[in-house]
Amino acid sequence: MAQRQALLSLCNQLLQPQLFKDYCPNGLQVEGRSEVKKIISGVTASRAFIEAAIQEGADTLLVHHGLFWRGQDGSVTGWMKQRLALLLAHDINLLAYHLPLDAHEDWGNNAMLGKHMGWQTLERFGDQRLGWLGSPLNGVTDPAALQTELENKLGRAAVAVIPDAARPVKRIAWCTGGAQSWFEDAIAAGADAFVTGEISEPQAHLARETGVAFFACGHHATERYGAPALAEHVASALGVAHQFIDISNPA
Repeated sequence: MAQRQALLSLCNQLLQPQLFKDYCPNGLQVEGRSEVKKIISGVTASRAFIEAAIQEGADTLLVHHGLFWRGQDGSVTGWMKQRLALLLAHDINLLAYHLPLDAHEDWGNNAMLGKHMGWQTLERFGDQRLGWLGSPLNGVTDPAALQTELENKLGRAAVAVIPDAARPVKRIAWCTGGAQSWFEDAIAAGADAFVTGEISEPQAHLARETGVAFFACGHHATERYGAPALAEHVASALGVAHQFIDISNPA
């Protein structure tokens, strides 16, 4: 058993949320019981995730996508009421970390995606150093082969744009989630391929015109690794239980 404040302090010490310009509150979003016995981690604080966590006896949730975002009107109705009602009725804490969890060098989404794929990190790039640049360690330098490896390891089809004149992948850039607008930064950083979660209309043209392959592998699929890695680390440090629940999402 641990105190909620000890968990929050440890997470904030590790992730340093005050250093980031984000569009959501990072840290404790919903206050529940003061004592923590079981942390359940997940990607998003959806109703399905909250209901599954309740069934597993959670008193604390740790996620990447929380409930509150800039631009919301603040009304507690509909889906927001339903999610909050479940948390409050069961006295469950909700901790959410967005950009700080993307960026962390050990437990973040980008760090964990690189480890999962077997990429060596060389440097960081872009605003708030959220983009990662590295090299494949397994000898996979053909863009088509890289697509196959991504799909096999992430468990879903990728939206891929591989130019006819695509270069061998010696330097690979990645930024999980909805980071398609970082493609130009990745090109400027010298990447031969860029991996993220989503694609928008301009990226296909940029890929064809620059010869840099673009892989959109799913927002959810690329961000499944940070929250459970962080939660496992802090749970072990505090001597409490941890479980990861993955609610499937085609996005």
